Amino acid sequence: MNWNSHLSPATSSNPFKETWKHTLLLSFQSLGVIYGQMSTAPLYVFGTIHAKDIKSEDTVYELFSFIFWTMSIISLLKYVCIVLRADDNGEGGTFALYSLLCRHAKVGLLPNDRSTDEVMHYEREIPFKMKEESRAKRAIERHKSSHYIMLVLALLGSCITIGVGVLTPALSVYSASSGVQRSLSHMAHKFSSSPREQKAIAKAFKDYVPVPLASAILVCLFTLQHFGTRKIGFMFAPIIIIWLICIGGVGIYNIFYWNRQIIHAISPVYMYRFVRNINTDRWRALGSVVLCVAGSEAMFADLGHFRKKSIKITFVCLIYPVLVLCYAGQAAFISKNFHYDYYNHLSESIPKSIRHWFIALSLLASAVGSQATITASFSIINQCLALGCFPRVKVIHTSDKIHGQVYIPDINWLLMILCLTVTIGFHDIEKIGNATGLAVISGMFVTTCLMSLIIALYWEKSLFESICCLLFFGFIEAMYVCACMLNFHKGAWYLVILLALSLTIMLSWHYGTKKKLEFDLTNKVSAEWLISISPALGVTRVPGIGFIYTDIVSGIPAFFSHFITNLPAFHQVLIFVSFKSLPVPYVPATRRYLVGRVGPKDLKIYRCVVRYGYCDHIRDTDDFEEQIISSIGEFISMEANDFESPNSSRERMIVVGMPPSNESALIPLNEITSCEDSVRLMHNENRLSTLADACESGLVSLQRNKVRFTLPPNSPKMRVSVREELQELIDARESGTAYFLGQVHLAVRDGSNVFKRLLILTYVLCEKNCREPPVALNIPHAALVEVGMVCSI
Repeated sequence: MNWNSHLSPATSSNPFKETWKHTLLLSFQSLGVIYGQMSTAPLYVFGTIHAKDIKSEDTVYELFSFIFWTMSIISLLKYVCIVLRADDNGEGGTFALYSLLCRHAKVGLLPNDRSTDEVMHYEREIPFKMKEESRAKRAIERHKSSHYIMLVLALLGSCITIGVGVLTPALSVYSASSGVQRSLSHMAHKFSSSPREQKAIAKAFKDYVPVPLASAILVCLFTLQHFGTRKIGFMFAPIIIIWLICIGGVGIYNIFYWNRQIIHAISPVYMYRFVRNINTDRWRALGSVVLCVAGSEAMFADLGHFRKKSIKITFVCLIYPVLVLCYAGQAAFISKNFHYDYYNHLSESIPKSIRHWFIALSLLASAVGSQATITASFSIINQCLALGCFPRVKVIHTSDKIHGQVYIPDINWLLMILCLTVTIGFHDIEKIGNATGLAVISGMFVTTCLMSLIIALYWEKSLFESICCLLFFGFIEAMYVCACMLNFHKGAWYLVILLALSLTIMLSWHYGTKKKLEFDLTNKVSAEWLISISPALGVTRVPGIGFIYTDIVSGIPAFFSHFITNLPAFHQVLIFVSFKSLPVPYVPATRRYLVGRVGPKDLKIYRCVVRYGYCDHIRDTDDFEEQIISSIGEFISMEANDFESPNSSRERMIVVGMPPSNESALIPLNEITSCEDSVRLMHNENRLSTLADACESGLVSLQRNKVRFTLPPNSPKMRVSVREELQELIDARESGTAYFLGQVHLAVRDGSNVFKRLLILTYVLCEKNCREPPVALNIPHAALVEVGMVCSI
């Protein structure tokens, strides 16, 4: 198979140049999306520590020292200075790291048609090879087990991101609503003068205010998600700015008013003292301290929604210094007031004169603080979808300029239900905080493992640097993971269950997708079979275009050969369409379509391979069919310059670049025609019986065409044969379109082990309840022909 690289110059995937004005605008929006979670973490960092675990002023100093250095090492050094550099053409998250490893070390697990590997290269001129074959790269490529480990790490990191998206909204909103409850309880004396009634009122507030208020706020938050990242960023950013000014100002006030010596606690000596006197209670408290870096992973996962420069500027210049002042001020207050009730809650450190206003602001800020993890969940799932690791769901792209800004309705409502379940089920800030802490640090540990591989395989640094990164950051995060596991029975178990369920779904979908593709590759037939069998079966060609959707990029899929054997008729023009995901975020339109022939020219059978990145959204576009036909027309025109034999049956793939309309072989007429004008009823006396059978089976469809095509009016350079073939393509389009889709049903073979049975049954269950393939491809059901086959595993 040939691939004509000279027809497809490389094109940048970045559609516009970033300016300082645009950077500052994105920095403003990022405040309302990315940094909401990190900014509202002071609501629950000290609040999730058991009140009895803080026994002296020295303990407060030691905990603040851990907070300061954890933020400095993990958030500032690891993520801002190192991890953000490992973006995949502007996309972040664990799957972005995995895609980089798939390209620079052959660790992908989905099977591919080896005879067409060359076709699937994104850049022929720049093949995916390192300058020097390192020992680590050779070892990883040789051992299949390492491929599975990397895939599981990537899926685990994605599941953890989803888990954080469930737990963080529940934690931040419930923490703020608890502050409202305490404020109302303090005002119980205004409702009654009797001490007994005051206690009853305070108890009623505690029982009936936090959960209903938090649930109502969560419902409102998830209802707003359909507006998209840009609008939400503009709506939420002013709230976070006011919140940052408030907590920063209160932090400075508390430092000077309560304890100026707290600044000395930034010395690492206090961490040494904490470790020297370690016990179970003190070790468990570190599980709450780690919440101070909640949101750091979202900086990387939400990278596709914004830009690297805007994220760095906002964190270094605003978020980091304000949060240090806030935690220092809160620690200063606690160091002098740890013998009072609720001393470890942020609202208690606020001066009484503004406390009620602060609590109202904290409600808004807590809702905003959940946005980072929600958008990160959307981004991660969108990447998993493109790589065949998540059941089909609808993805809505909410921005034309920033491709990574997506909204997934099904996931949005699922997250809302799970958040409400956590809030109502636990209704305890410590239990929710324990689960959140484990989720946050586990995701960071997965990122560290993948980053160590990125340093060695992608950045081509020495193995020593890679191991140093793994040991340094991995040791710190492993320490926090151990601390969080001490709270396993106090809420952290929920995360483990959530991870087990989501990881099972992802692994099952990946396994089922892999087995289906293996079945297609094993049972495909050659193009010569179709040519040789047609006279024997008496195959009839009917007017119209038939789109055959298949996962293979060479040969004839088994389901179509099965269809032809039972119903010997197919369309005047056949187009085999294959979608192939490349491990890159975006594939520009100029390099997206690879078009070739199947068999000789007189058969009018074409193949179109549609290459897309894990952040592209090509399947849901309404004009996708028109783009395919335009690509076929351009291929026919470009092929005229090919001097190979016109009767050659060898497939020749050409990159079609979608030129401007004035240079197109086919000119679209963007007009809506009547049904009578756009549909031609087919009548042929010699084929009435065959066509009747074809119509009953769905082979011939009468549908309303959205876009009609015509030939250029003045084209003296166009050959007569090319013009005739293009006219046949136009006539076929006018006659109607049918869509052929193969359905391979997986079945468990007798004697299969329990693990395989679990994966297959989970896959079948997800396939029955997820978005159907015709819907995902915008295929009208009236024109759909589904051919089912069974694959026993």
